[in-house]
Amino acid sequence: MTGDEGSASVVKRSVTRVTPASLERFEDSLALERALEIRIDGRALSITLRTPGHDEELVLGFLAGEGVIRSRADVAAWQAVPAPHQGAPDVLELRLAPGAVFDWSKLERNFASTAACGLCGRTHLDSMHAGLQAAQGDARFSTAAVLALSARVAAAQAAFASTGGIHAAAWCDASLEPRVLREDVGRHNAVDKVCGWLLGESRYGSGEGLLWVSGRAGAEIVHKAARARLPALAAVGAPSSLAIELAQTAGMTLIGFLREGRMNVYTGVERIDA
Repeated sequence: MTGDEGSASVVKRSVTRVTPASLERFEDSLALERALEIRIDGRALSITLRTPGHDEELVLGFLAGEGVIRSRADVAAWQAVPAPHQGAPDVLELRLAPGAVFDWSKLERNFASTAACGLCGRTHLDSMHAGLQAAQGDARFSTAAVLALSARVAAAQAAFASTGGIHAAAWCDASLEPRVLREDVGRHNAVDKVCGWLLGESRYGSGEGLLWVSGRAGAEIVHKAARARLPALAAVGAPSSLAIELAQTAGMTLIGFLREGRMNVYTGVERIDA
């Protein structure tokens, strides 16, 4: 399984631990968070707060989820520009390939997003359901393999082990073998990085495998998984009501509370074999 380099996602800061009996100064490990501005053909599209690392995957997954690109070949060139000072964002400038046209006039959302919510500013909830297509194929997953997933991927969460303050997403193949894991301060960023990896591997939209996420299954996470045509999504935390509605629209298996040897299956239970 390919994962993040934990040290690149972590910074050290001085902190004081206070107890009723003492004050203790020490160096604490924190998840790194910086702004990234995405530009397409010289025009600003979005500023997102993310953990630096795998930025190209992040942008690929983000743009694929928004329907801006369909394959890695739609991007002709990249240029990464580090922030000139601490208060400025890093910039990732990309140039679309000939024939890949981005219609700015049809934008349906405000692309200023944060690490908290990937869908802030979406103008119409109906647009979240529009265009979702059920994953093809006859994917099935054994109960035992799904229940073992959270423990299996925990060992690869290097930044979380250091900081306790970072999210993770992992894509598992049809046999539920974890193939890629990405960590980020933003839940949706971690998913975008995984989706960007899938796009680069020509597996985006293949209808194969399962997406595992370390936190809750919010609507924005389900939407990204559905746009990637993934047949199943499993979360350590709870889903929201809108997440369940989107999973039903997409014909997706949605699993929540996948921890401690149990899980709740909210939609698509027919894909789970006892």
